[in-house]
Amino acid sequence: MKVLDGLSLTQNAIKVLEKRYLKKNEEGKIVETPHELFKRVAKSIASADLHYGKTETEVNALESSFYETITSLNFLPNSPTLMNAGRRLGQLSACFVLPIDDSMESIFDAVKNAAIIHKSGGGTGFSFSRLRPSGDVVGSTKGVSSGPISFMTVFDTATEAVKQGGTRRGANMGLLRVDHPDIISFITCKNENTKLNNFNISVGLTEEFMKALSEDRQYDLLNPRTHKITQRLKAKEVFDLIVHHAWENGEPGIVFLDRVNESNPTPKTGAIESTNPCGEQPLLPYESCNLGSINLANHAARNSEADVDWQKLRDTVWKAVHFLDNVIDVNKYPLKKIEEMTKANRKIGLGVMGWADLLIQMGIPYNSERAVGLAEEVMGFIQAEGKKASEALAEERGVFQNYEGSIYDGKLRVRNATVTTIAPTGTLSIISGCSSGIEPLFAVSYVRTVMEGTKLIEVNPYFERVAKERGFWNRELMEKIAEKGTIKDFQEIPDDVKAVFVTAHDITPEEHIRIQAAFQKYVDNAVSKTVNFSHEAAPKDVEDVYLLAYKLGCKGVTVYRDGSREKQVLSTGKSKEGSQQPAVDSQAAQKIVPRKRPELIKGSTRLMKTGCGNIYITINEDEKGHLFELFTSMGKAGGCASSQSEALGRLISLALRSNIEPEAITSQLKGVRCHQPAWHSGGQIFSCSDAIAKALEKYHHVCDKGNGNGHKDASAIMLIGACPECGGAVEHESGCAICHNCGFTKCG
Repeated sequence: MKVLDGLSLTQNAIKVLEKRYLKKNEEGKIVETPHELFKRVAKSIASADLHYGKTETEVNALESSFYETITSLNFLPNSPTLMNAGRRLGQLSACFVLPIDDSMESIFDAVKNAAIIHKSGGGTGFSFSRLRPSGDVVGSTKGVSSGPISFMTVFDTATEAVKQGGTRRGANMGLLRVDHPDIISFITCKNENTKLNNFNISVGLTEEFMKALSEDRQYDLLNPRTHKITQRLKAKEVFDLIVHHAWENGEPGIVFLDRVNESNPTPKTGAIESTNPCGEQPLLPYESCNLGSINLANHAARNSEADVDWQKLRDTVWKAVHFLDNVIDVNKYPLKKIEEMTKANRKIGLGVMGWADLLIQMGIPYNSERAVGLAEEVMGFIQAEGKKASEALAEERGVFQNYEGSIYDGKLRVRNATVTTIAPTGTLSIISGCSSGIEPLFAVSYVRTVMEGTKLIEVNPYFERVAKERGFWNRELMEKIAEKGTIKDFQEIPDDVKAVFVTAHDITPEEHIRIQAAFQKYVDNAVSKTVNFSHEAAPKDVEDVYLLAYKLGCKGVTVYRDGSREKQVLSTGKSKEGSQQPAVDSQAAQKIVPRKRPELIKGSTRLMKTGCGNIYITINEDEKGHLFELFTSMGKAGGCASSQSEALGRLISLALRSNIEPEAITSQLKGVRCHQPAWHSGGQIFSCSDAIAKALEKYHHVCDKGNGNGHKDASAIMLIGACPECGGAVEHESGCAICHNCGFTKCG
């Protein structure tokens, strides 16, 4: 840990804050410290109390209270709040759902609105279930409808274009009801990893479908335009198709749609049709939700780590509920309709992170009945105290606008239609220095690549402490553990330690689901979690987990089978078979022979401005259109800058001629900083290396060609396991993907 401005932050937390959260000026230079960020956020959110009759003195005291809560890392709000509170943009919500009705006008209104939301830093969910199926008649022209899948590609392309300003990539959830006539096409729409990369997809399973499945019979497909039956399908065959594709590459997920609506707090206002991108936040059309997470690692009793500090947890819950309710008032909404719907229901989503850390401190194995019991106890406590805090706010500020006719009407006077959600905490958990969400440890020890390419061995701090106390600590052992990720096969480690320090792949899928279900019992919205499978798992294993999740009351499930996405890069050094990568024995395989230069070659030269002067970057491709070589010229500059850029060009050319994908090259060079950055074409150029990477990236995107087997964009790289920003390993957790090296996340 490093103390910075009085804050205790890890080096990785500081790096993530600098890269993604701290304010930068027009030249891209950081102009804010972590202390100033937290001060900005606390001041902005506390100011909402002025609208409720509080004095300046009372608001200042509240600001200090909020500041203490977030700087102690006991609680953090979602990323948009940290990024934007107290700033001009002011958009503080992470989750949005937009409606899509069966008309061209509605479809493209949704595309436009999604672009506005993505630009502001939010993620969007859509149900495509109202759209008429492919082949159906189009009334205005008597033509033929292309169906939901074709329109999903329009949304996907728009999202790719926006890129969310470079701080948070666009993320979408696409949901289709299982009784839609195009359901088979939807289930298979992501067969290729190069399609719909800005979408997570989920099938909305109905109670009728689940009943048909249990009775091994057919169910009806309904045209949403005519509401007539178009076909009948065998439920088991459709379910098997969902299972197979989820086993094959993790998608689609499933959402038990009728179960979600059973707990819809405002059924008279409308039905819930979709969720946010990670599935934990079911929302009505035009609703948004503000999320935050309590760091449970900080709530173990200090005098006895075998218990929870319940009083401290109560205080944190009350402050967090107050904080999140204030966010609703301070927020600058991207659309007026979203502001109206959000303020009418005032949904908040208080969740947790650091669950695995809490269990470790208490000496409880993640995969134990004690852990399931504690999950229910902790989340039950947070839910109960959260409702009490919401009641207290309602006494002072009034109930939410759509209270009449809600599930609370006449029973409980609350300020917020929902209080609890368990969301992914990818970058938040990095800032807090704790385990992610309610996930188990990904690895006890792992390799982290810093931006300069240096490999560092990272060891879980609790494990390091225990290893030193128990006398089995040594650096060589930590390096061996980093290769495997798990400690289960190391004889020198005591069995009781192995039991507590279990990792995601030491835990059976059924044990994952039991933890998810335990939390779901006391969560208003839903739970974001990934159920991990070994590479050897069979489709039947996925099927069993889906059915168990339904039986235990979960609202949805996301699964990921290790290595199921081609060319996955694992930070623990395992192959698809779960073993350490074998050494390359073949002499032929050890040698990579660069392609010979053809007589005729074509390309283009791009000028880029750097702190060292103009650099001219020439990129050529071979006769097949594959990128082949890169040359640089530094204009009037000479000396080291010129010689280094020439050396870079030679090495890049060698890599391209050896069939290295351009994305892999740009991921290593992009973002490398020197002491003298520059501004070029509306973006910052950090160094000559960064300029070369960006020129290569621009050329590659224009030509849309790699070196024979590549992907078209950065999101495709992410999908196969390599971080598009730093090249590190991407970890699948909480229904999303996160790089713990640099904080990149697909879903924000």
